[in-house]
Amino acid sequence: MSTSQRDYYDLLGVPRTAGDAEIKRAFRRLARELHPDVSDEPDAEERFKEIVEAYEVLSSSERRELYDRYGHEGLRSRGFEPTFDFGSFRDLFSAFFGDDLFGGGAQRGRGSDLAAEVEIELVEAARGTSRRVPLKVEATCGECGGSGAEPGTAVVVCPACAGSGRIEQVSRTFFGEFLRTQICPRCGGRGQVVEHPCQTCAGTGRVLEERALDVEIPRGIHDGQRIRISGEGHAGTVGARSGDVYVRVRVRPDSRFVREGNDIFSTLELTMTEAALGVKRSIATLDGELELEFPPGTQPGEVVVLRGAGMPVLQGRARGDQRVLIGVVLPRQLSDRQRELLQEFAEGEHESTYRSDESFFDKLKSHLR
Repeated sequence: MSTSQRDYYDLLGVPRTAGDAEIKRAFRRLARELHPDVSDEPDAEERFKEIVEAYEVLSSSERRELYDRYGHEGLRSRGFEPTFDFGSFRDLFSAFFGDDLFGGGAQRGRGSDLAAEVEIELVEAARGTSRRVPLKVEATCGECGGSGAEPGTAVVVCPACAGSGRIEQVSRTFFGEFLRTQICPRCGGRGQVVEHPCQTCAGTGRVLEERALDVEIPRGIHDGQRIRISGEGHAGTVGARSGDVYVRVRVRPDSRFVREGNDIFSTLELTMTEAALGVKRSIATLDGELELEFPPGTQPGEVVVLRGAGMPVLQGRARGDQRVLIGVVLPRQLSDRQRELLQEFAEGEHESTYRSDESFFDKLKSHLR
């Protein structure tokens, strides 16, 4: 079972737009603080398990995308259980003994991710829609091809790491001697340095561009959920992949409906005479207006259930229901004639006038359903 239902991003103290490097740094920092053999805090062990679980999810692109879309329930539905896998084990050792203790390491030079936000109507969320999202993106410089060097000049081998992009040091610990490999601080892991920077991009290899991205929004999406578009973020260094774009979808409130999961709720008010005599009324649904017939004796508080008229299930074929709560409006002002007629009606009342076909417990069960 999961050790926590807290938000994984909150556990690691990173924003939802955090890149892989930021997530790894946050995990390593917390691992050093909360390891039970290091921390004196009474809840250190439990918190340590929580951050390991959070890192297992957020360090995996597949698990992270599933969590971003569906939360803890989505992970459980796919059978995820925290396991303290080799990836987190390696990064945990790196937190104490330095980067790349096992000779691996994350891809260097990957572009940063981008965050954007769009707003749609509830009806659009029910049907699915698309939006064009403007972005400012760091793209590969066309002048130097991303090398960062002025055309006609060349990059040179980094003298600090001899072109390997890494430097090695031997660390002595209580486990013995470990060969510590870390990214070269002089060239940032590229293995090359630019002596004559490109004037267009100032040696960065990237320039800022304005783009517009067409984003398909699936039917049934919930307010606040994010859509990931792979490879459309900031450009990476030469040979590295670009970052991703995360588009947060905000669904505007609709005054006609309240959404709860995949069900929607609405209200309809009938006059006293309409409820007593029966009436046909048109109500709003996500698919347009629908005429309903209300029988004589319709009671206030009754709920009419329209099966399959709610929100579509995200990435599914089913739909929720629409539940219409009936209210009965009583007159606030009466003419003399209306008052006479009501008095005549009151004089003719008897027990069967208000007798219900359902007992109290039947009504209660019906309401709970």
